[in-house]
Amino acid sequence: MNRLFALPLFAAAALVAAPAAAQDAGGDKVRMVIVYGDDAAPAPTDPDEILVVARMPEGDRYRIPEALRFSEDPANMAWARRVEKLELVTRFGTNSCSTAGAGGFTGCTQQLIDAAYADKREGADVRFSALIAAARAERLSTIDADAASEQSRVEEIEREYMKRLEAERAGPTPDEVPTTQPGDAAPIMVPPGQ
Repeated sequence: MNRLFALPLFAAAALVAAPAAAQDAGGDKVRMVIVYGDDAAPAPTDPDEILVVARMPEGDRYRIPEALRFSEDPANMAWARRVEKLELVTRFGTNSCSTAGAGGFTGCTQQLIDAAYADKREGADVRFSALIAAARAERLSTIDADAASEQSRVEEIEREYMKRLEAERAGPTPDEVPTTQPGDAAPIMVPPGQ
């Protein structure tokens, strides 16, 4: 009787194992390729090959893969963060903003103020003000030289104007006689004897 019961179980196990055995025997060759931007996908090298192409944005071409960007592994922790962790180990009591120790709450306000100043230092508006200050300094760096050259040009024009004005005020001298030549509209001052 045990044989009769075991025979159908053996046949059922063989039927279930047949598809699993077929899956274990690999027949298809699969190649996975990552393509960036508008690059062309490569052609399969074998007609039986299955080519899987993943298209990524052009900006990710030289970036660390997303799966590797964030890691909680202590070996990947920056030294600055390690130092911060060591500093936090002994922070308790007065001015610590913790529940441990007498007066632990007193440091919470200072911690908020420090965080606000850190945000202000790293904020985008600070960068804009730094850019504006740099542009203003660049513009003002040449203003003294430009003003000096403009001043010397104006002084030269004033000297020429003053010479001409003095010459006009002096007028013709008594020994100069105004004479006109044919074709001239205005009299020419010619000193006598010429």
